[in-house]
Amino acid sequence: MTSATSTPVASGSPVAATATTSPTPQRPAAVTRPRARGWQVRFAILVLIWGFSFLFIKVGTQGFAPLQVTLGRVTFGALVLLAILVIKRERLPRSARTWGHLAVAAFFLNALPFSLFAYSELTIPSTLAGICNAASPLWGMALSVVALSEDRPTRRRVAGLGIGFLGVLTVLGAWQGFTGTDLTGTAMALGASLSYPIGWIYVRRTLAGSAHSHLSMSSTQLLLATAQLAVVTPLFTAAPASYPILPLLSVFALGALGTGFAFLLQYGLVAEIGPTTAQMVTYFVPVIATAAGVALLNERLSWNTPVGALIVLAGAALTQSKPRASAARRSTVTD
Repeated sequence: MTSATSTPVASGSPVAATATTSPTPQRPAAVTRPRARGWQVRFAILVLIWGFSFLFIKVGTQGFAPLQVTLGRVTFGALVLLAILVIKRERLPRSARTWGHLAVAAFFLNALPFSLFAYSELTIPSTLAGICNAASPLWGMALSVVALSEDRPTRRRVAGLGIGFLGVLTVLGAWQGFTGTDLTGTAMALGASLSYPIGWIYVRRTLAGSAHSHLSMSSTQLLLATAQLAVVTPLFTAAPASYPILPLLSVFALGALGTGFAFLLQYGLVAEIGPTTAQMVTYFVPVIATAAGVALLNERLSWNTPVGALIVLAGAALTQSKPRASAARRSTVTD
C-alpha cells in the first residue's frame, strides 16, 4: 500500500477508513461497467446496517447495561473480522508501536463512542442519537484546522460549520430553553460524534501509510477495544441475571453486522469508488435511523428534529465540499 488518507465514516466503522492514492491501471469499459453499477447496492446495504445500528443499541440496552452492549458489540465484530483474516491467511501486526497506536485508536473510535451512544440511548430516542452522529463531520472540520496543518479554513467550511451549529440548536429546540430534551443524554451522543474525528486525526498522524492491510489493522483495533471493555465492564456492571433473546440478537446484529460485516462493505467501497464518495454514507444514516425509530420503536418526532437534522447535514456536506475543478482552472487561466 502506498500513501493513504483517512476518511470520516459513520459510527459503525471499526477503524478510520483509508484508501490508497496510487493510480490504478485502466481496464476495458466492459469490465468496469458492472462494478460501477454494483457499488450502489452495497452502498445502500451499508446505509441500512449503520442506520439500524441505533435501533439495535436501544433494544440492546433494554436487556443489558450499556457497557455490556458495547462489549458484546466489539466482541462479535472482532470475531467476524478475525474469521475473515483467517480465511484470507493474513496476520495481525507484530510491531509493538503499531499495537500501541491502535490501542489509542480503539479507545477513541470504538470503546468510548460506542459506550457513549449506548448510555445516551437510556434517556434519548434512537432517532436523536442517529442525528447527533451526523455532527461528526462538523467536529472533524473544526479539529482538523487545528491539528492538521494541510487543512486550511475556507469561507465554505466556516459557513458549513456555522450552518451545522444552527442545525444542532434547532434539533435541541434552543428557543424553548431545551425543554423536552435530556441534555445529559444528548451531550453524550454529541460527545460520541466528537470522539470519532479525534480518533481519525490520530490515526492519520500516526498510522497513515502503514504496510498492514485494513483488515489486519481493524481486527487488531477491535481486539484491543474488546480487551479494554473486558477490563472496565466488570468494574461498573453486574453480570446479567438473564439473557433476553431480542436484546441479545440486537447486540449480535450490532456487532456482527454493524461493526464487522459493515467494515468489509465500507473497505470495498472506499477501494472501488474512493473515500470522498464512500463517506457520503454518513449523510444517509440519520434518515434510516429516524425512520427505524419512528416505525419500529414508536418514537415521536417534533418538527424541529427532522428540520434540524437537514440543516446539520447541509452544514456537514458544505464543510466536506470542494470548489469545482472548472472554477479552479478558470482562476488559473485568468491569473
